[in-house]
Amino acid sequence: IHTVQQLLKAYTLFDIDIEYVVMDGQVKIVDEQTGRILDGRRYSDGLHQAIEAKENVKIEAATQTYATITLQNYFRMYHKLAGMTGTAETEAAELWDIYKLDVVTIPTNLPVTRKDTQDLVYKTKREKYKAVIEEIEKMRNAGRPILVGTTSVEVSELLSRMLKQKTIPHNVLNAKQHAREAQVVAEAGLAAAVTIATNMAGRGTDIKLGPGVVNAGGLAILGTERHESRRVDRQLRGRAGRQGDPGTSQFFVSLEDDLMRMFGSERIASLMDRMGYKEGEVIQHSMISKSIERAQKKVEENNFGIRKRLLEYDDVMNKQRTVVYGKRNHALFGERLALDLDNAFYSVAEGLILSSKETNDHEDFKLGVIMNFGIDTSITAEELDKSDLHSLSNRLYEEAKTHYNHKTKLMNQQTFPVIKNIRREQGSHIENVAVPFTDGKKAIQALANLNKTIETEGAELTNALERNITLALIDDAWKEHLRAMDDLRHSVQTAGYEQKDPLVIYKIEAFNAFKQMDDEVNKDIVSFLCHCAIPVEQTQRGQIKEGREQKTDMSKMRQRKEEFAGASAGGGPEYFSQENDYNDPSEPVKREPIKVGPKVGRNDPCPCGSGKKFKQCHGKE
Repeated sequence: IHTVQQLLKAYTLFDIDIEYVVMDGQVKIVDEQTGRILDGRRYSDGLHQAIEAKENVKIEAATQTYATITLQNYFRMYHKLAGMTGTAETEAAELWDIYKLDVVTIPTNLPVTRKDTQDLVYKTKREKYKAVIEEIEKMRNAGRPILVGTTSVEVSELLSRMLKQKTIPHNVLNAKQHAREAQVVAEAGLAAAVTIATNMAGRGTDIKLGPGVVNAGGLAILGTERHESRRVDRQLRGRAGRQGDPGTSQFFVSLEDDLMRMFGSERIASLMDRMGYKEGEVIQHSMISKSIERAQKKVEENNFGIRKRLLEYDDVMNKQRTVVYGKRNHALFGERLALDLDNAFYSVAEGLILSSKETNDHEDFKLGVIMNFGIDTSITAEELDKSDLHSLSNRLYEEAKTHYNHKTKLMNQQTFPVIKNIRREQGSHIENVAVPFTDGKKAIQALANLNKTIETEGAELTNALERNITLALIDDAWKEHLRAMDDLRHSVQTAGYEQKDPLVIYKIEAFNAFKQMDDEVNKDIVSFLCHCAIPVEQTQRGQIKEGREQKTDMSKMRQRKEEFAGASAGGGPEYFSQENDYNDPSEPVKREPIKVGPKVGRNDPCPCGSGKKFKQCHGKE
């Protein structure tokens, strides 16, 4: 269903040469505001693959989000914020609401002499484009350079074809010709030069006027459509009349434009019909220009509402992000990692005691302790039933920590002589040593500094293991959590039908999901540390090898126990903690006949001899 939804989106909501372009056999996203290609960006969740299938180009591998942050929360991370732009005045309310920043208007260096004329309104797009071409011819004959602003690559190429039919020389600047941008902009101010551009030329470009152009009237700006944002229109106008130079700006609008259709163009069309306007005739009135600006203001307010709502959702994620990145930094730099691990051990112990007290099942409790801590606890069934949660949690925590400290001490004693031999026999040029660890399900390489490992008699290796596994498991869990949160944000929108605020539901569900993720990460870290060991063969001299620092590569995390068993076929490695607890898949397995015993009823005594009914013991679903 998800794939079909993404294909429907690709075919109905995303148009070539508007939202994206196809270049060199690749689908590339075009920024709506700037008109530039967003290199390296891809739509997530299979949408980009759906567009690639639609355009019949090579379908690349799907991407997954590893980290997210909104621009608003990114900017809030700075202690001081300031900015400068020529079009901030229209967004003053948003800048104050989100960042608490005032907008101050600074007068221009020289008075602006540019003439901004009223919009020309036509009934159809065909009439509008015809009028634009006629205006270009008129301005070109007057020796003035013309910059034609368009809202998409598609419209820029349509006007280019119309100019070619009239044999008018011109340059096109859009996302497809971005490599020629500097050359096109340099020629745009010459006398009688015609430049058709998307929003790329609407911001950050300074078009210098050629000789004789100032006397002819300066640069002429022709806008082929009003943008949803007034800022983009003002940026386009601002290309002319810089530093006191003369210039003009004129927008051509049709009743078929997206902005006009959204805000009642039918009323103006019926008015034009009643007043007897014929094809090609134009309306030019301040009332229409003001109504267009009001329409733009409504769209801006709506977009601001969307951004504000998105920020409210991201504020929830921001709190979670702070916690996760805090833990990640502790693991990355080694600060407070010991305290985080202590908290993880206690959290897992408390969770086991709490769940076992609810079920009152001692056997299940003992099995949980073995799976999580790798020890056989001394807590009896009577103590589990009668003692309080706090004292039992402390006792189990102490047992687990004692076992873990003893285990790491033994591991350090085994690896220290091998590491000393590496320094003695291979010289002092080796900086790091890479040591493999496995718990039978996952494997990871711990990268430790050789000098520190020798100085601490192997303790640095344990620290490196704790850092590496904590980073790897946090990254993996956070990546999946981000996907779940994205799905949650979309699914809670239906809460509005129940007269509930989707944001409140999102906050509750997000908290529960984060708590569950945190518990799972703690369990995975503790379980790996308590069960992991170095494969026996690897402790032989020469097998522990020189390591180089690199980013944690999650693809190196092997997940299946059978992979290690397969790798060990024919005298491969054995493990300290589980020497013969795996099967070799390369050996043929003798199939035993299936035996069917007498069926145990739900209310019969359990065959295990516990004295409980089967449905309350091993027959639990």
